[in-house]
Amino acid sequence: MGIYRMYTGDDGQTHIEETSLATHPELAEAVKTTTITFRENEPGRFIDWHPAPRRQYVICLSGQIEIGLGDGSTHLFGPGDARLVEDTT
Repeated sequence: MGIYRMYTGDDGQTHIEETSLATHPELAEAVKTTTITFRENEPGRFIDWHPAPRRQYVICLSGQIEIGLGDGSTHLFGPGDARLVEDTT
């Protein structure tokens, strides 16, 4: 289980950094929201590259998700992993 931040770097590319509540305690603060969405995908589903529609938290409840970045790296996330998606470009 981990906490990850996806953001746009100075190079204009998406980057992922692992973080923690110890280094970013503001992540533990309450967040005001107007909506919450649950989504279920069948195993093996491929979703092509797309920008996030808004700043959002994405938390994997079960299974795994692999995310590929523009630099060719891939990142695998599993149950309990939380991503703060800030890259909306």
